[in-house]
Order: sequence, then structure tokens, then C-alpha cells
Amino acid sequence: MSIYEPLYVDYLIYFNRDQDYFECHEVLEELWLERNRDSLYKGLLQIAVGLYHFRNGNLRGGTMMLQSSLDLLEPYPATVLGIDLEVLVRNVQEIVKQLSGSDAQSVTYRDLSIRIVDEVLEQEISRRSLELKPNIPQRRSPTRGRIYEEKMKAMDQRKR
Repeated sequence: MSIYEPLYVDYLIYFNRDQDYFECHEVLEELWLERNRDSLYKGLLQIAVGLYHFRNGNLRGGTMMLQSSLDLLEPYPATVLGIDLEVLVRNVQEIVKQLSGSDAQSVTYRDLSIRIVDEVLEQEISRRSLELKPNIPQRRSPTRGRIYEEKMKAMDQRKR
């Protein structure tokens, strides 16, 4: 039996292997709710949401989410849940500092990775990675429904 939650393992795979921050949010939100809204999971979840927004050009939303994640994660120990949280927090702090500057528009997006420090977690990730189909990041937006239809209609009208 695993000492790590399967949804947490999936989160790490989507974060490190796929850089699919949308899917990271999906799986970790489920675990966060199951765990009575644990602030550690919320902070990790918000890093993914912040990177998702930053990657998609929503600098304000990205900065707000990343700062919120720092507020939640900074009190935790350097190593927690089998990861090097200290390095992750430092990397997020660096991005927030850059995005909070006067030249935020010129900040180049970069993916982050979470350093795994527990061999048991590393083995679980390796095992689960064989089963978990890779996602192509940023292709998870709606492709049906009213909002999608309106967006497509507006794009079509602009072409005319």
C-alpha cells in the first residue's frame, strides 16, 4: 500500500512530465477537497493555476495565484510530502518578483519542476507514469458548449 495519495502522484506526473497545469489543478483539487481543504495541497494547486495563467498571458491572474501559493507554502518545512518544497517556493518567489516588476510584460514564461527527494515517491511516480497517458498541455479548454460556440462565432465573424 502506498504512503502517497494516488491523486498527489498524478499531480506530480502532470506537473513534471507533462507541464499540464490545468490537469494538475483538476486532480489536486479533488484531493484538497477530500483532505478538508488542506493548505499544503491548496498551495501546490495554486502554483499550477498560477503557471497556467502565466503561460496563457494572464500575468495579473498568474501573479495573484502564485503569490497566494507562497502565502500558504512558506510556513511549511523545506522537505514535505517527498518533495523539495524549499526550492519550489524559491522558484515561485523569483517568478512573482519578476512579474511584479515594472517590465512584467517582458518576462519570459518558463515551466517549473518539482524536485522529488523521497525514493519511495520516485518509484511510485515511475510506476504510475507507465499507466498515466501523457497529456498535451493547454489543450484542455472547452471544445463544446455555449461559450465555445460564441467564441468560434466571433472568430468567424472577424475573418469576414
